Amino acid sequence: MIELKGVTKTFDNGFKALDNIDLVIPEGSAFGLLGSNGAGKSTILRLLAGIYSQDSGEVLVDGGKVFNSPSVKRKIFFVNDETIQFTSSTLNEIKSFYKGFYPEFSEEAFERLNGVIKLPVDKKLSTFSKGMKRQAIVLIGLACRPDYLMLDEAFDGLDPTMRIIVKRMLVDAMLDRKMTAIISSHNLNEINEVCDTVALLHKGKILFNREVDSVKGNIHKYQCVFKSEITKDDLAGIEILHFEKNHSIYNIIAKGPSEEVTEVINRKQPVVLDVIPLTLEEIFIYEMEVLGYDFDGIDR
Repeated sequence: MIELKGVTKTFDNGFKALDNIDLVIPEGSAFGLLGSNGAGKSTILRLLAGIYSQDSGEVLVDGGKVFNSPSVKRKIFFVNDETIQFTSSTLNEIKSFYKGFYPEFSEEAFERLNGVIKLPVDKKLSTFSKGMKRQAIVLIGLACRPDYLMLDEAFDGLDPTMRIIVKRMLVDAMLDRKMTAIISSHNLNEINEVCDTVALLHKGKILFNREVDSVKGNIHKYQCVFKSEITKDDLAGIEILHFEKNHSIYNIIAKGPSEEVTEVINRKQPVVLDVIPLTLEEIFIYEMEVLGYDFDGIDR
């Protein structure tokens, strides 16, 4: 598994990208790193890939330190959010390059996967579109058969059809050989569709680290109409993240088992009570509001 223990990273300009981060990513999981630009997502991935070294704390993959450790790095493939370093090479040349570093590289997997996305193997990546470049590097990464595949803004530049195809390729790899996928994004919908666990970062700190299903099952919106006016204080006993009245309709966002929250609301004898599931985006926005964080920069 992956472990970050008390990790801090500050750059030369004084910007603290990570502030005493603790994080565990279990083997075989689809783990999402979510946050606005500058939250620290890419820094975590570059630490795990051994590109950066931390100022303090430990970065461990299967118990081994990553930085300056080729044996540990062979377990990891990092798909950067930039592909400029590959533009003067063809896909076949990139494949030959990576085969020298990843002994588990599979020609069969390369041919099978490229049979789906159909990229030209003898043309330089400089002739590819942004989406094609991203597909090419994800293809190489999967063919290298790493234990840990890390993708920074994984689906940026892909059209809707290619997004579906790449997601299926990732899921197949995770099911076939328990590969761990770590995906960073500032787009909540992408994380929601792929990942089973998600961590939300903001200003170098982790605000939440939870299973997606548990997050969704524990926060709901309650739309109510009461015979007489009520206040937030009238619903003591439940954790309310958001309380708003619009004409006669109350919109209440509450955390906790739906049955328990409904029981408290029913004590006020509502004329109408509807329970509405929230999207992952809405859940995180309401929780961040409670903590006093500005959520501008997270895509809707």
